[in-house]
Amino acid sequence: MSATLALDGIRVLDFSKVLAGPLCAQYLGDMGADVIKIEPIDAGDDTRRYPPTHQCADGADGTVFLSTNRNKRSLALDLKSDAGKSICHRLATQCDVVLESYGPGVAERLGIGYEAMRAINPRIIYCSISGYGSVGPMRSGKGYDAVLQAFSGIMSITGEPGGGAVRSPFSPVDQATGMHALTGILAALIERGRTGRGVRVEASLFDTSLAFLGYILQGFWANGLEPSKSGSAHDSLCPYDVFSTRDKPMLLGVANDTLWRKFCSVAGAPGLADDARFSSNALRVTHRGETVAAVAALLRGRDRDDWIAALSAAGIPCSAVHSLGEMGAHRHTEESGMVQRYAHPAYGALQTVAQPVRFDGRRSTVQRAPPLLGQHTREILLQAGYTPAELEAFHADRNIRFHPSDIGSADAQSTRAVN
Repeated sequence: MSATLALDGIRVLDFSKVLAGPLCAQYLGDMGADVIKIEPIDAGDDTRRYPPTHQCADGADGTVFLSTNRNKRSLALDLKSDAGKSICHRLATQCDVVLESYGPGVAERLGIGYEAMRAINPRIIYCSISGYGSVGPMRSGKGYDAVLQAFSGIMSITGEPGGGAVRSPFSPVDQATGMHALTGILAALIERGRTGRGVRVEASLFDTSLAFLGYILQGFWANGLEPSKSGSAHDSLCPYDVFSTRDKPMLLGVANDTLWRKFCSVAGAPGLADDARFSSNALRVTHRGETVAAVAALLRGRDRDDWIAALSAAGIPCSAVHSLGEMGAHRHTEESGMVQRYAHPAYGALQTVAQPVRFDGRRSTVQRAPPLLGQHTREILLQAGYTPAELEAFHADRNIRFHPSDIGSADAQSTRAVN
């Protein structure tokens, strides 16, 4: 059973592309919003072409696209044409939220910037996602996840001691910016419910990257010392790192002194708990090299799974260092419901990662598979009040694009206008 669709009745006009904006819009769709994804007529969202891809008779879609575009409808149109702009303006009168992630000034040049949309619909929630925000000397800079990992200093503290700069590979700045935008939109909808007026929401990769560094910057401001790379270890805790066992690596997370004493007992080394060098976390951090050497020597004496069973039974945080395949095959992953299976009309049986939240014990599900380019163009525009003849004229002038399976199917579509 699907979670409560709390945003049922909310309509979103989504101009965003790639990762941050599409993830935000996907979560809005997961919660019941009707998300209309606006895409260029020739190729659609850039991530449709990112490898690896799924292939079908009409083309291909990248796995990045498929991961962030479920529960949406695709409208393919030429935003640079007068007709395309007019269509967007009509849709804006019928929408609650506009989401865009264009480069600086692009939305304004296309006639779909904040002021233009607010003039059309004063109740609109208008959310912009950018690289550096709208204030400051970098406001015109283009932002990408890796660029902001470098600019913010995140790369300078990521990686093994003595190693070079390392990019975190799952694009955390992009993904978290999408979630911050989601938070802002939900708060703005509540505010609009109180005032009746729309709200402008801004999220940026720069802001997100600094927010990630909150407690690290707090330490830097306190002692003036640049943090060094620590690999998988934790600057403030010890032992808290990946260690080799007799067969496979594991993560041991001794986060306080009580856990340290438990670890020493399970490891059969009560003398370590009494050693003055290791009697508190602060002292273990001071004597990090000696602490790590002592723990590493103990852990090499048994197999990983033996350690995990014994440490877990004692309540000591630890984990295998899983591959993605091992994680996917784990019983907890299966029972959590975080990996969902669905049927795609072009690619068959696929899997997706669910929205990471439950409502009354239930997760949101896939109500719509990620759309094919222009799959819903006709449906959306007929619902917006355009006639079949107008649609055919738009199509003939290349103002809009239908999906190949939809060409010539006007008579089969509803002409009900959205109120």
